Amino acid sequence: MGQIIKGKPVADTITEKLKEEVEQLKSKGITPKLTIMRVGENPSDLSYEKGAIKRYSKVGIETEVKAYPENISQDEFIKELKKVNEDKHTNGILVFRPMPKQLNEDEIKYVIAPEKDVDCFSPINVAKLMSGDKTGFPPCTPTAVIEILKHYNVEMKGKNAVVIGRSMVVGKPVSMLLLNENATVTICHSKTQNMKEIASKADILVVGVGKAKMVTADYVKEGAVVIDVGINVDENGKLCGDVDTDDCSEKASMITPVPRGVGSVTTSILGKHVIKACKMQNNL
Repeated sequence: MGQIIKGKPVADTITEKLKEEVEQLKSKGITPKLTIMRVGENPSDLSYEKGAIKRYSKVGIETEVKAYPENISQDEFIKELKKVNEDKHTNGILVFRPMPKQLNEDEIKYVIAPEKDVDCFSPINVAKLMSGDKTGFPPCTPTAVIEILKHYNVEMKGKNAVVIGRSMVVGKPVSMLLLNENATVTICHSKTQNMKEIASKADILVVGVGKAKMVTADYVKEGAVVIDVGINVDENGKLCGDVDTDDCSEKASMITPVPRGVGSVTTSILGKHVIKACKMQNNL
């Protein structure tokens, strides 16, 4: 039976450091602020939002949620985003993705202010991630994956890492971050042939495809570390991941649960980025 590696101990370690940094900022009369822009009421967005508000209230980061109807037009959303860009009190902006079909992310990503883009939506921050420029903001979820692996002393250097999923939200950026840790990385996606065979050779398996319990034990190498980035709702209305945890934990040496896994660390990373943005905007 594999060790269930929860996100809370990782998140708590980061949160303690954030509290100290916020206290230092407040002593200078500065309160870091995050503005969340949510379109519609996607259950995973609402879950993330709730967790973020709860955590930041303990840290001292101000959080404002701007919720928009599912059918908001492209022009109206861009107008709203520009207002938040110009809001002097907002240090960080989080736009929930994926967005409804009538909203063109390829246009919106060029509108968000790069210096406030704390979850790597802007192409400028994507380029900084690719080039290793530390002044940018890598995506929070992939960064949380790396933080978990480091916290639990999982060796990445020289290991075979397989990432299932190629989105710009998880798959591609987590692959770059694993590469930066000197892992040998393979990316699998919907057109990959022999996916189970490839995945079952991984020392580290990271899954982010948005399909409930898709990954079963036959995807997992004996003793592998499995990181489940998915957040789905199962047939009983309960949150679950992309990995069938019960099935895979028989073979994995370590496995993250859903909920209480990567998501709880992601909100801490986002807070870290908000504080970083706040300091940069105040020339600190």
